[in-house]
Amino acid sequence: MAMTIAEKILAAHSSKKEVRPGEFIDPKIDIALGNDITTPLAIKEFRKAGAKKVFDKNKVVLVMDHFTPNKDIKSADQVKFIRTFAKEQKIVNYFEGGNCGVEHALLPEKGIVLPGDLVIGADSHTCTYGALGAFATGVGSTDLAAAMATGSLWMKVPSSIKFVYKGKLNKWVGGKDLILYTIGKIGVDGALYKSMEMTGPVIEKLGMSDRFSMSNMAIEAGAKCGIIPADKTTLEYVRKKAKRKFTAFESDWNAQYDIVIEIDCSKIDPQVSFPSLPSNAKSVKAAGKITIDQVVVGSCTNGRIEDFRIAAKLIKGKKVNPNVRMLVIPATPLIYGQALKEGLFEIFLNAGAIISPPTCGPCLGGHMGILAEGERCVATTNRNFVGRMGHPKSEVYLAGPAVATASAIKGRIASPEEI
Repeated sequence: MAMTIAEKILAAHSSKKEVRPGEFIDPKIDIALGNDITTPLAIKEFRKAGAKKVFDKNKVVLVMDHFTPNKDIKSADQVKFIRTFAKEQKIVNYFEGGNCGVEHALLPEKGIVLPGDLVIGADSHTCTYGALGAFATGVGSTDLAAAMATGSLWMKVPSSIKFVYKGKLNKWVGGKDLILYTIGKIGVDGALYKSMEMTGPVIEKLGMSDRFSMSNMAIEAGAKCGIIPADKTTLEYVRKKAKRKFTAFESDWNAQYDIVIEIDCSKIDPQVSFPSLPSNAKSVKAAGKITIDQVVVGSCTNGRIEDFRIAAKLIKGKKVNPNVRMLVIPATPLIYGQALKEGLFEIFLNAGAIISPPTCGPCLGGHMGILAEGERCVATTNRNFVGRMGHPKSEVYLAGPAVATASAIKGRIASPEEI
């Protein structure tokens, strides 16, 4: 029987010849991921269940990225609790301090996730790894506990929606704009518990950074995962990093989809998602003159070196508007070092931006850029829910690095064409 890429990965991990949407399975997992917020509860449930050892010390990955560098006593205690567990269990992939970065940028960079993998993570944006041709999905802390103990996890096979991106990309349009446009088109529940399979000639020309941005935000359409089939670009990326064998899957030509959606990218301008849903997307040209107080360029969505190169290109020789705080947050130490070596930090510092160590920080309203009542922020992050970045009466506008940087210069939501 014909299967989609998602179905093939789940079948392979369930020792089955085939699986079908709606079927309940108990597949073996390749990676079980937790962070400094979600892991403490998982550890408590792990112990409550009577588990003594994790199923595989190489396959449990713990990343201290959300409130780090530790912002207060509570966050420091949480990290200490996890660190003790990691040492006890001899966890190989434990990341903290100078070795730590935003989890969904760090794991691909380290070669920990590979094509064909089945990854679960106690973080909703675990779907990021779909850009590598992996089946990756977010779960709760109790599910993480079960996976850490048993190496498998009960789940239902999702049906799939195929997205075919055609046409030619307009200037300044990248993966972030494509996914914001897509979510605006189908809604925040448009792919509820489905696999979003993203294909087409435009996708084939995208670099990995743009692909990660797109898979990262599949959850914002309610999807179980967001998969981009592994191709030459993917394999070139992972072969330099992979320390184990992997199998890249692709959908059969006659695989069954709930629907196939074709998107003409030539009609897409740089996008802005207005408060307070990612689906509230519109062209930056239709944004109007909305003044802002803060800009954030970073996060697991757009904290990669390619994003900072775009931002630096726009802001070089210019200044951040005096009424705006611009935060630049590289997602990993490697990206930090790249930006430093390429002289991007000098450009940002000369412009009046603030450079942060790798952290999720303001994306979840953690620290390093919390908004006060009435403040507005243009961010390259992935969510703009009420109170997401601070005060419930603050506002977050989602955009790619080009729109975010142009807005920092102008002091209002602006198109990069204005710079």
